[in-house]
Parts: sequence; C-alpha cells; structure tokens
Amino acid sequence: MSFGVEAIIYIGIFIGVILLVEGLYLTVFGKSISLNSRVNRRLEMMDKGAQRQEVLEQLRKEMSQHISGTSIPLYSILANRAQRANIAFSPQQLVTIMIGITVFVFFGLSFGTEAALPVRAIVALCVGVGGVYMWVNNKAKKRSAMLEEQLPEAIDLMVRSLKVGHPFSSAIGSVAEEVQDPLGTEFGFIADEAAYGGDITEALKELAERMDSQDLRFLAVAVGIQQKSGGNLAEILAGLGYVIRSRFKLFRRVKAITSEAKFSGMFLSGFPIAAALAVNVVVPDYYDEVKTTSAFIPAVIIVAILLVVNIIFMRMMVNIKV
Repeated sequence: MSFGVEAIIYIGIFIGVILLVEGLYLTVFGKSISLNSRVNRRLEMMDKGAQRQEVLEQLRKEMSQHISGTSIPLYSILANRAQRANIAFSPQQLVTIMIGITVFVFFGLSFGTEAALPVRAIVALCVGVGGVYMWVNNKAKKRSAMLEEQLPEAIDLMVRSLKVGHPFSSAIGSVAEEVQDPLGTEFGFIADEAAYGGDITEALKELAERMDSQDLRFLAVAVGIQQKSGGNLAEILAGLGYVIRSRFKLFRRVKAITSEAKFSGMFLSGFPIAAALAVNVVVPDYYDEVKTTSAFIPAVIIVAILLVVNIIFMRMMVNIKV
C-alpha cells in the first residue's frame, strides 16, 4: 500500500472519530444538551419537578467539573474548552473516550495497514486525542458564538425590566425565563445564586472568565461600577447594548472582508498536500527516481517549513481583533 493511500485512510479515520464522538454524545444525552431548544435546560429541569436548590447544585457541579479535572493526565489540554462548551461528559468519561479511540485506531491500523509500530502508535494517539480535542473545541466555539449573539437581546430585556422599576436581580431572572440556551441557563444560574445570597457582580465576572467573553466582561464591569458609585443602570446597560451591537456588526463586516483571504490561505496551504496525496495515489512510483537522492529529504523539509510559515502569516494577516 502506498503512502498516499495510507494518508487518505488516516484522514478518513480522523473524520470518522469526530462523527463517532458526536453520535455518542447525542445518543447518551439527546435533547437535554441541545442549544436550540425553545425552553432552556434550567427551566426544563424545574418543569420536571426538580427543586430550585437541586437545579442550582446540579448546574454548579456541571460548571466546575472540567476545571477541577485539570490534574487528570491528557485532560488539561482541553479542560478550559470543555468548560466553555459545558460538555455533559465528565472529565473521566472524556479521558476514557480518548483512550478507547486511541486503542481502537491502533489495532485498526495494525490490521489494515503495513505502517511501522511507531507510526501506528503516533497516528493512533493523534487521532484519539486530536479528534476529541477538535470536537470539544468546535462545541466551545459554537456555544460562545451563540451566547455572544444572544447577549444584546438579553441586555435590552434587562433595560426594559429596570425601566419599569424592577430590581436588577429580577431583570436577571427575566432573562433566565425568556432567553433560550446557552444564555438562559447561565443567567438562571446567576439568578439562583443571587436568591441564595450570592453576589451578582462576582457571578457575572465568573461567567465572563469561564466563557472568555469580552462583552460579558464589559457587562460585569458596568454592573460593578454602578453598584459602587451609583447611577442609572438602565441607561448604562442601554449604552452597553448599543456598543456590543456595533462591535458585533463590525466583527461581521471584518469577517466578510477577510473571508476571501482566509479561503486563499486555506487553498494555498492545502493544495500542495492534496496534490502530493493525489500523485501518490494515481502514480505510486512517481517519486521513485528522486526519493533516494540526497536532496529529496531536505527539499521535503524545506517545503514543509514554507507551508507552516505560509499558514502562520496568512492567519496573522486575517486575524483582526475587533
């Protein structure tokens, strides 16, 4: 079997691993972890008869389990992203999945390919750990994007609640009841914490750090300053909502402008690899006359370095902070 065919097998296994983890996740947890449900998860748990204190304890456990699992080997590389994505799998379950996939891929490569033992071990480890990492990272990005898109609407809802005379804790509670997940459950957790004596400002800061959201940090700072120095919180939040919407529009515009450059960078980076694989599949002996020469390995290394440099510089060019 040629190197090109084996490389295609490795890529197929990697994609299959990501789909397998997603399917397992949906099978185990189903709609309970859906982000597009019309009723957020906290309200759904309460509708099923769970007491408010029980729901609070369950959410607190879920929101802290991944950070507390950073001491587990292999897990520290994805703990923050798993926390941001609010993965329902526990740290132990995720580590078990990584180990299980690694072992399965290793034995699959042992029976299906003629690759050397070190190659099989490295590929199996990269697929097992890398596949789960990419899946968790994708979940984290998707959840963060949805939360940031919901935030201006939630701020407007809080502004309307404050203008009719409700306290800020009630405004937080109205967001928890009216907004879908992920923001609905997150603000519901803050509302429950406040009901049992917790500080809303600190809870907002913890949410901002957990989600690594600059907009949530703005919200936490605005609320903290108002509580210390006073002022019209409704006007402050209305101005903050306008700033966040303007920032979001600017981000979308920048994303649209740089999309062509991103595609060009992906094409220029991926085309040489795809061409090399295609040549190895179509004409397996294409490089036989030159691969034994002294210049072949240095040339391959130089090309690989240039590809990496190309990827780095293309990302730097289109990575515009808003």
